[in-house]
Amino acid sequence: MVSRKKKKDIPANINLVTVKENNSAIVKAALVKDENADEIQLYCHSTGKEKKEKGIKTLFQQRFEEELEKARSALSRKNGVRRLPDDKVIERIGRLKERFKRVAHRYEISIEKDSQTNKAKAINWHLKDTEEKDGIYVLRTNRKELKEQQIWNIYNMLTDIEDAFRCMKSELGFRPIHHQKEKRVDGHIFITIIAYHLLHAIRFKLQRHSIHLSWANIRDQLSTQVRITTTMKRKDGRMIHIRKSSQAELFHKKIYDALSLPYRPGKTVKTIL
Repeated sequence: MVSRKKKKDIPANINLVTVKENNSAIVKAALVKDENADEIQLYCHSTGKEKKEKGIKTLFQQRFEEELEKARSALSRKNGVRRLPDDKVIERIGRLKERFKRVAHRYEISIEKDSQTNKAKAINWHLKDTEEKDGIYVLRTNRKELKEQQIWNIYNMLTDIEDAFRCMKSELGFRPIHHQKEKRVDGHIFITIIAYHLLHAIRFKLQRHSIHLSWANIRDQLSTQVRITTTMKRKDGRMIHIRKSSQAELFHKKIYDALSLPYRPGKTVKTIL
């Protein structure tokens, strides 16, 4: 499982082993024994996760600084916050810190007072010098015989299974189970297991062609190709209905090639009524 402890810095003097490397990310990991809990911990650092976390942090920092700038600009207006006691300014900054608590702790904020009126006249801030810990997460296990690569593979396998069943429960309606009799419940769960095996077989074929997308991502992108029915009226008053698949895009073709499927699933059906 993933460790929920807040301290995520990698201990010193440990050797990181590469457990994943591709064009999108590099993941390195190292094992550390936890004698108190009778388990081992796998410290992981992902360049992809680091890039994502930094992007989110940068966005929140930008928004936080924009709000601080609004508060500072209000002090120079005729009816601005400066006409209120400085504790009101502190209260406003406190609310901003609560809204942006993900990044607020990285800032040193000070309020400058007017010596004559003892009112707030300026708000200043700057980033603190903090150690970056982006892209780090810790896995826990009591399987002490496993190595770095094995633990990381099992964790990702469990994540894939959870994602797959989450999709099946929502899209295919496998949850909730409304059956009352045990044999019907067993049949319902058995169908779910068969669906997962089909899903896994499809993803296995795709991975052999270097397509490592999640099932939800694959499903969402394939949903852009649809079946279309065109209806036209003839001179004699009869209606012509033509049903066929839309044109496959580049992503669709890549998936179909990996699964040996035609670019236009289903035949063109023409009906005259």
